[in-house]
Amino acid sequence: MSEELEKEKLNIDGNMEAAEEYDDFEEYDDAQEELEKQQRKLRRKRKKKYRSHGNSSLMRRVIFTLIAAIFASSFLLPTILTFTNSFMSEQEINSNYGVIFNDYSNESENTSMKKTYRSEKVNLKLIPDEVVGRQYSTVLLKSPDYLMKFWNSMILTLPIMVFQIVVALGAAYSFSRFRGRIKEIIFFLYLILMLMPYQVTLVPNYLVSNWLNLLDTRWSIILPGVFAPFSVYLLTKYMRRIPESVIESAKLDGANEWKIFWKIAVPMCKGPIASVAILVFIDYWNMVEQPLIMLSNSSYHPLSVFLSQINNGEIGLAFAVATIYMVPPILIFLYGEDYLVDGIAYSGSVKG
Repeated sequence: MSEELEKEKLNIDGNMEAAEEYDDFEEYDDAQEELEKQQRKLRRKRKKKYRSHGNSSLMRRVIFTLIAAIFASSFLLPTILTFTNSFMSEQEINSNYGVIFNDYSNESENTSMKKTYRSEKVNLKLIPDEVVGRQYSTVLLKSPDYLMKFWNSMILTLPIMVFQIVVALGAAYSFSRFRGRIKEIIFFLYLILMLMPYQVTLVPNYLVSNWLNLLDTRWSIILPGVFAPFSVYLLTKYMRRIPESVIESAKLDGANEWKIFWKIAVPMCKGPIASVAILVFIDYWNMVEQPLIMLSNSSYHPLSVFLSQINNGEIGLAFAVATIYMVPPILIFLYGEDYLVDGIAYSGSVKG
């Protein structure tokens, strides 16, 4: 409350005390009326102050909401454009985006070193003039190549996700339950390996796959992915937060290490397991370098590699294939968003 309102309140309290000392009823009524006026004035000032404060907070919320909506629209615009443009006819796509995909290599050779500029502009359209489903019928029914690449992505990604979690759970339980200098050194090496970009480890993986005669097979992609260090690190940090009192209680009840792992550690790590599954699936669903290096046979390539190889005459098919390609990661993320946040933030766990 401001100083002015405090003074008003003191004046009202003083008038109340003075009114009680009046012997004349008329003078008392006048003092009482003056007191009520001052009280109404004080209430109006309070309402005006609260109203101005509420309006300012409302304006801030509206401004922040508009800013968030602008950023969200900017991030979602490529996805929305891909989905809506997949229903455009080939002629409409060429008229709107043909300037991007036209081949100007011959013209550049004729003009030698001279720079050439184009006056055409790209026309971004959210709503097609005519909704056409021809691209989806071609992708899903007429051409088996696209579906084969889609299932190649599934065959490579799902085993990596499942077996990486299985290996990571055993390694994380070992790192969290059995401490020692050697284990700490190994865990530190895991951390160093996790911080390295994949391009650094690509050459050793290639050499090991060549030594094991696994090149040009799916195992050259699956085996390095199964033993990736990221999930081990995340699950280890979480398991170390399991209360030691819970482990000791299970031991007093006669539980061995396997029961403690299967009945206590794994159920308490449902959130991190789900978050690891989401992150691993999205990471290996979008892989490009590994298949290009390890798989010389294009029939084994996943859809992520095949998308970059669609020729210029199939722009509409590219939009349709890209839309189908986005469906699994979006569904997995929407289904496991809460688990992802819970697993990364380590919520619900207590240090032991």
